[in-house]
Amino acid sequence: MKIVVQKYGGSSLSTLEKIDSVASRIARREKGGEDRLVLVVSAMGETTNDLTRMAYDLSPDPPARELDMLLATGEQVSIALMAMALHKHGVDAISYTGPQIGLKTDTLHTQAKVLGIDSGKIQKQIDLGRVVIVAGFQGVTAENDVTTLGRGGSDITAMALAVGLRADRLEKCTDSDGVYTADPRIYRSAKRIDRLSYEEMLEMSFSGAKILHPRAVFFAWKYRVPILVKHSEMDGSGTWIEELEEDVEQPIISNVTHDVTVAKLTVYGVPDRPGMAFRIFDCLSERGVGVDMIVQSTTKRLVNDISFTIKRGDLAKAREGLEKLAADCEGMEIEADDRVAKLTLVGLGIRSDSSVAKDMFKALADEEINVEMIATSDVKISCVISEDQVKTGVRALCRRFFP
Repeated sequence: MKIVVQKYGGSSLSTLEKIDSVASRIARREKGGEDRLVLVVSAMGETTNDLTRMAYDLSPDPPARELDMLLATGEQVSIALMAMALHKHGVDAISYTGPQIGLKTDTLHTQAKVLGIDSGKIQKQIDLGRVVIVAGFQGVTAENDVTTLGRGGSDITAMALAVGLRADRLEKCTDSDGVYTADPRIYRSAKRIDRLSYEEMLEMSFSGAKILHPRAVFFAWKYRVPILVKHSEMDGSGTWIEELEEDVEQPIISNVTHDVTVAKLTVYGVPDRPGMAFRIFDCLSERGVGVDMIVQSTTKRLVNDISFTIKRGDLAKAREGLEKLAADCEGMEIEADDRVAKLTLVGLGIRSDSSVAKDMFKALADEEINVEMIATSDVKISCVISEDQVKTGVRALCRRFFP
């Protein structure tokens, strides 16, 4: 019998009625006897946000270890309630926290990375015929300190279990019936996509799509675990994310994705000599600031300008560090812009169709949208534009590529 890992997000479990509805559907599936289910659940609704708000209302700088202790409680509520609901519907179920199943992580509190998982305990319960419910988003260090995996971390928990249990697939159960060509809230004519490659989904995740955590997609790709994105309360075919054969017919462009959580930093007057780029990005790395798009322009004045994007929440510490660096380099200046957005076109067809870039920038130009930065890969073209034009940009690209 095949093992299937299902992941349920907070919006699917936001009320007791929704938890009961999910449990009822699982009970009907269990009676069919086709698969053995392992559930990974997030905290109910806005619980994680509420707990975070409580912590910062109490203290402007709560210790990261204690913040993890607090945030991990949200998922513990969900697993217990889900187990109770399943028992109510006649399903033998048992719940576990991340530490109870031995999900080991490093010591980076609030952003921990998974080091390993002991799937033996869960496998034993599966063999006894039970549905196992696991708290997502949390793990434990070698010193038995509770950690959390960062926003979207329940996806990572689910994929770690899918790999460890050699599951047939991971089912991401959400309030949407699959992955769409664009955000339907912005472009109403967006269409559901039947199949995506791991590579396309990874680019979408990095470019702002809130469907799956990029680290979960990476592990799925590495271990070839198929993912089905489906609705948590409705039947439907959903969207499969898997390895695609080269001869499978694909649309040239799969998706238009946008991200309004970015900021742009520009370092002007960087001396044109070896080691300066290292000093800039070492400064950011020391502060835990991740960098996305990078553009360097060379002038004839023996200085360069370097622009890059970061997460908006990292802007203050990034700017502080760079201004200290600039104080030691005559003529170097820092400029920050937190009113930008990243707009990305994703699709396998970008590899072979030279007209995609032309058509993309023509569509944006027709809407008088200025492009500030550009980055490309085999399956994506990303650009930075003004945040107040992002919805117009999404619709323009959808009209051009998904008529």
